[in-house]
Amino acid sequence: MLKKNIITSLLLLSSISLLAQDSNSVFQFLKLPVSAHAAGLGGKNISIVEDDLTMAFQNPALLSCVADNTLNLNYMYYIEGVNTASAAFSRMLGDRAAWAVAAQYVDYGSMKEVTEENIVLGTFKAKDMLFAGFFSYDFNDYWSGGVRTNLIYSNYADRNSFAIGVDLGLNYYHEYSDFSFSVAANNLGGQIVAFEDRHEKLPVDLMIGASKRLAHAPFRASLTFYNINRWKHSKFLDHFALGLDFIPTSSFYASLGYNFQRGSEMKIAGASKWAGLTAGVGIHVKRFKFGAAYAKYHAHANSFIFNLSFLL
Repeated sequence: MLKKNIITSLLLLSSISLLAQDSNSVFQFLKLPVSAHAAGLGGKNISIVEDDLTMAFQNPALLSCVADNTLNLNYMYYIEGVNTASAAFSRMLGDRAAWAVAAQYVDYGSMKEVTEENIVLGTFKAKDMLFAGFFSYDFNDYWSGGVRTNLIYSNYADRNSFAIGVDLGLNYYHEYSDFSFSVAANNLGGQIVAFEDRHEKLPVDLMIGASKRLAHAPFRASLTFYNINRWKHSKFLDHFALGLDFIPTSSFYASLGYNFQRGSEMKIAGASKWAGLTAGVGIHVKRFKFGAAYAKYHAHANSFIFNLSFLL
């Protein structure tokens, strides 16, 4: 019973501020954004076409526009005591293809191990890890596709789980009109080794997204329709993330976004409905790119994410 209580508590922690309707799935950390740009646009975006390796975590088809020999480092302060970091490296493969590798680590810190009578027995640690390989290919001047394979490992106290997941993405981009349209299916797959006897689901997410830069103004609007496969106990509007980029130059952007579902959930948890609001900035100086974003994933905590990329 004690072990079951430990595992249950950890699974609740990993999804404490994420979608309640996904509580029957494991590896909830897969839903956290790695990209500061995506985080600033409401936390979900699969259609921004630019030289940003972190966007390939959202949609592997977007790897095709990343510069050769890019190294990317990321850090996210999630909530108190929980931090996540990742790194990625990409290379071009001829004129139309590209590949990348990445690793991600989530540290939940130390937790108290207690009995049902609230007697403290000691402490234990918990962590999630991911190792990924990406591949993208340009079919022609407009269409590109991509795939990401994920090896996922979790260790909670004395329990372990291992899974294999696959992300698939497709992107259409018209350079002249600066219009982008994407579809993606993330976290397809399942557990190979379960925490206990019952194998649980990955948080599958089917998404459609579009981005369009205004013709005579330095703004780009984005709309992402996500969790298309999950409608139970959810409102139609709660499947959308809106984003707006202000791009006065090619070396700077400022983002503002709103995630309707997060705003609704945070309101129920005691926060303002504006908790769904997100913001981010990015700058490009010579061979370096830096991005930062703010979002709220818990009613009583703020989260920050930072990206650093540079050409080797």
